[in-house]
Amino acid sequence: MRLKEKEIETGYVYLTTKNQYRAVLVMKGEFMIYAPSSEETELLTLNAAHLPFENQPFKKCQIVTFAKKDYQTFNFNGTEAIKHKLHELQLAEVIAQCNAKAAIATLLAE
Repeated sequence: MRLKEKEIETGYVYLTTKNQYRAVLVMKGEFMIYAPSSEETELLTLNAAHLPFENQPFKKCQIVTFAKKDYQTFNFNGTEAIKHKLHELQLAEVIAQCNAKAAIATLLAE
């Protein structure tokens, strides 16, 4: 299933059909920064310490490019959906895991 650009939101995690999680860290204009996990990663759990983005490089791309990938619904926090909201601590952990703080500040300043 492909996403519509308006379905993509900051602070949400998505799952591709290659079982790669993608956490949207920031969006501005037509660009975004997201954190990808490795492909075929283990399923997410409720524990923020097990988010699958450790040592993964963040990516910057156009929102339309992100939307064109194939995504699937997945279960997280007891809900089955195409996207799931990360709480504030989880989002901060993802940003730290992929070392994206400076890149986010740069995009927001553009």
